[in-house]
Amino acid sequence: MEATRAFAGIDWSWQHHAVCIVNGAGDRVEEVTVTHSKAGLVKVATLLRDHGVDRVGIERGDGPVVEHLIRSGFEVVVISSRQVRSLRARYGAAGNKDDRFDAFVLADALRTDAGRWALVRPDSPQTIALRMLIRARHDLVDHRIAVNNQLLAVLQHNFPGAVGLFSQLDIPISLAFLRRFPSEAKAAWLSPVRMAHWLRANGYCGRQTPDELVAHLRQAVVGHVHGPAAEAGEVIVTALVDLLTTLRAQQDNLEARIKEALLAHPDGPIFQSLPRAGTVRAATLLAEIGDCRARFPDAQALAAAAGVAPSTRQSGKFLNVAYRRGCNKQLRAALVDWAQDTPRANTWAADTYRRARDRGCRHPHAARILAQGWTRILWRCWHDHMPYNPDLHGRLNNLTKEAA
Repeated sequence: MEATRAFAGIDWSWQHHAVCIVNGAGDRVEEVTVTHSKAGLVKVATLLRDHGVDRVGIERGDGPVVEHLIRSGFEVVVISSRQVRSLRARYGAAGNKDDRFDAFVLADALRTDAGRWALVRPDSPQTIALRMLIRARHDLVDHRIAVNNQLLAVLQHNFPGAVGLFSQLDIPISLAFLRRFPSEAKAAWLSPVRMAHWLRANGYCGRQTPDELVAHLRQAVVGHVHGPAAEAGEVIVTALVDLLTTLRAQQDNLEARIKEALLAHPDGPIFQSLPRAGTVRAATLLAEIGDCRARFPDAQALAAAAGVAPSTRQSGKFLNVAYRRGCNKQLRAALVDWAQDTPRANTWAADTYRRARDRGCRHPHAARILAQGWTRILWRCWHDHMPYNPDLHGRLNNLTKEAA
């Protein structure tokens, strides 16, 4: 049975994929390179079926290739790039990287050590639902920002005094003001006493006094529209304010559902235990990483999938280290957004970020370095099903002792 069984390895990239199929004796029976396209992925699936392959080895457990293979009914096994580097020594001492050779190494490792690798499983329905909610919220925030910018452009032309009146343009008190006073003509009715009454009626709790707010309106540049144009401006402002109000309400509703889903998820406590994670950040990290531990067999695989580890290309004496562009961009954005806020609550994170800046790294680069450092901790917590425990964080404890 094993002598007739076939195994496949795929070394994939965002440009092309090297495929190698070996038989039960370890002989190469097929080697091809296909483009990263719909037709290329269909060709790979057809080729695997023709040779009776049911299990495929690959270096990354996420991305379109893995999703296509799972949808096509194949079993996918992740063998990390670090493991592949070690396995190359079986077949020669040169250690050079070649895509077709790496595909052969993956296939042959699957043949000889099938029991060592875990299968990649689809994410649980809870995780898929959480991911849908998170991505819907992200799209809704993008829409809200676009409408906010449109309203800002209209006000800068028609009603400059309303710009900067409150801390943000789309907060409830600002939207309530614009709904009541959508133009300069209507806002001219306000006096300090009338403004005080309106603020009290609408529950204003800011630091600005009624006199300061009225002075802001009076000292602003006069708008450039009058008559029918001013009336049209009022209609536009009112429509945009109503749209922003609806978008904010729907965002609040989505965030409530996200919190509910996060609390019900088995991995929720792991991500909520991270410093400065909160609810939306924790849910986003969980949704984008998923719950299949085999997808990321080590922390390096997670860092590569998140795009926070540099892309290294080495062949012989040639070495090139570059920014990693092929990655899960939603996961990278979530991981970097969270990591760059952790120095406010974690001494180790603050030290790591400061040392990166002292080496001359700009903020985006330093944030990615910090995010890469956090992936090792996050992966260990996630892999062991254990919440983050600062008492077990050795570097953090060492810095705390030094500070004391």
